[in-house]
Amino acid sequence: MVLANGKAVNGRRVNDAAENDPLLPAERARSNFVRDLVQRNLTSKCEPTSWPGPTPRRIVQFWDDLERLPDDVEACMKSWRKLERDGFELEVFDRNLASKFIRDRLGSRHEQAFARCYHPSMMSDYFRYAYVLVEGGFYIDADDVYHGTSISHLFDDGRLKLQPFCYDIATSQMVAPSVFTKAGADQPGWIFYFNTTPMIAARNHPMIERALLNAAEALEADSVNELPEVQATTGPGNLTRSVFEIINEGCSPEALMVAHDWELTSTSQWPLSYRNDARNWRLSNQKMYSASASEGR
Repeated sequence: MVLANGKAVNGRRVNDAAENDPLLPAERARSNFVRDLVQRNLTSKCEPTSWPGPTPRRIVQFWDDLERLPDDVEACMKSWRKLERDGFELEVFDRNLASKFIRDRLGSRHEQAFARCYHPSMMSDYFRYAYVLVEGGFYIDADDVYHGTSISHLFDDGRLKLQPFCYDIATSQMVAPSVFTKAGADQPGWIFYFNTTPMIAARNHPMIERALLNAAEALEADSVNELPEVQATTGPGNLTRSVFEIINEGCSPEALMVAHDWELTSTSQWPLSYRNDARNWRLSNQKMYSASASEGR
């Protein structure tokens, strides 16, 4: 696992005194940090000049090979097209377009880091950091379905908007937002963290910049015995760590807006055809990935 300082601990707890806590101390600190951000009383609004906007009304999606885009995923992606009537632009990138964007806008270091992403899920993570940092806008995963609620207010300022998640180790299930967002809600086996979708922010947001740099450094690190873990390297673990670091280094918490009720706007579609094969990162974590001929539309 990856701690706040980026060092691995070979999967062992470093503080045996905390034997009742399934998390490492640094992991627990980050979880408690997210819990407090999620559950705090948001009575004061961010001053317009604190994080000036607006955020570009641009929706960005990624699928590594658009020639082999599954029909059910394509249906999810098309659900967002209705927002074009409200003045939103939609852009879709594949692996080649994303690599070119990263090379042209961020240079060879980040292009090489992107090339080290061994699974499409990692590519999409790295690309969203790069795109939102450089251009600003709204990244949404290809398998998220839009439910039709208004999102225009999320683009009035430049804050980073993220969806909180909570996972219960004891039950191996996600905790409902209606439960874990209530003040004081917590259990020893709960892990609070930020999801990487949606990701809405103005360009040059410091939390996105840190997430990109942390991901690059993790991908650049030599791994002799195994491939890096997806979530900790580019996914929610990396993003949560980056938000934690930036705020603890002095960035105002008002740079972040917690989207408590995002499930009213969009949800990740289950089931989908790709979730049954290697295209699902959960089945390919720390394994070399190669799309097979059977993994088509």
